Amino acid sequence: MPYKLLFVCLGNICRSPSAENIMNHLIEQAGLSDKIICDSAGTSSYHIGSPPDRRMNAAAVAKLGITLRGRARQFIKADFQEFDLILAMDRDNYDDIIALETTGKYHDKVHLMCEFCSRHKLKEVPDPYYGGTEGFNQVIDLLVDACEGLLEYVREQETGDS
Repeated sequence: MPYKLLFVCLGNICRSPSAENIMNHLIEQAGLSDKIICDSAGTSSYHIGSPPDRRMNAAAVAKLGITLRGRARQFIKADFQEFDLILAMDRDNYDDIIALETTGKYHDKVHLMCEFCSRHKLKEVPDPYYGGTEGFNQVIDLLVDACEGLLEYVREQETGDS
């Protein structure tokens, strides 16, 4: 049974698809593609069906040599059961996700993405949508750090190593 990760931001065209694709890249490099599955979603319905933002994609290609794949979808309640971990890019999205799950049963699955950073001190992944190129590059750097920490965390969960 693969371990399933869901990355969530507002529109699912910048931060969460970047996290999903960076994580898939790291998983592939680690030879764990059959053990860990990633997806992404947005808390809003603004961009359903849209590909990742072209500026975000340009930053991913320039910094990591990876092309962002996927189409935006909205977070749904069934995601609580479907995924082992739900990773919110910022506090607003975290709060929106928690608000959808009124029983509290799945709250321990929801985390802020930056909890897994080891090099960066930011507590949230900033939304680069209205900014310039530097914002997109910063998001890539931050997500690489967070994804590396997250991969380590998932490996520990799966193997029981600490």
